Amino acid sequence: MRLPSGKEIRVVTIVVAYNEAVKLKTEFERFRPGHTDEVVLVDDGSDDGSADVGRKAGVTVISHPRRRGVGAAVRTGIKYGLEHGYDVITIMAGNDKDRPEQIERLLAKIDEGYDFVIGSRYLPGGEIGNTPAYRVIATRFVHPLVVRLTTGRKLTDTSTGFRAIRASFFSDKRINLDQDWLESYDCEMYIMYKAAALGYKIAEVPASKIYPPWKLSYTKMAPISGWWKMLRAFFLLRLGLRD
Repeated sequence: MRLPSGKEIRVVTIVVAYNEAVKLKTEFERFRPGHTDEVVLVDDGSDDGSADVGRKAGVTVISHPRRRGVGAAVRTGIKYGLEHGYDVITIMAGNDKDRPEQIERLLAKIDEGYDFVIGSRYLPGGEIGNTPAYRVIATRFVHPLVVRLTTGRKLTDTSTGFRAIRASFFSDKRINLDQDWLESYDCEMYIMYKAAALGYKIAEVPASKIYPPWKLSYTKMAPISGWWKMLRAFFLLRLGLRD
């Protein structure tokens, strides 16, 4: 792909999903040539034909034989990107909340020299369509506050999974994704913590996070336990209880 500066880089987009066949079909239809060099669906043990949707859409499909967790799926995607020599790994949800055309916003910041770029629904120009009020409170106020208290970084949207990360970030020996406790939401939060705490250049750009209609099930996250998994990594790492 050609960045605004004219530099050529290779970009892979990782889409992680568990039983999202209906929403994946719509999501893959949104991709256009030039959004990314390759789309990889990591199917986390779905039994609803999600992998078939990916194959019909012409994307690369990696399937876990059983459900392992979103963190495990993210790790699988990252390892694919590293093994295939990509310069930048972008990550987005498989539930059609993110917009592929906004990947270029992430890459523009990579082009400026940033290592870790977040698509923020709370910056001017961002969008939070159909988001439940309690989710807005948690993602706009609670989660960023925890990140600021534990890392010192002030960011607006720290729980979103829509990100672009330089592949070189994962070669840092202080970052170890191969830990058993990173199977669930902890993995994405671990990556966020490490980027913030280790001093990597982080930027945010406006992005959309549009929740699907209730009839399509708007989230797979379990109440209470899922929310705790979105926060606990920051405390465990800050207190030195995990690496």
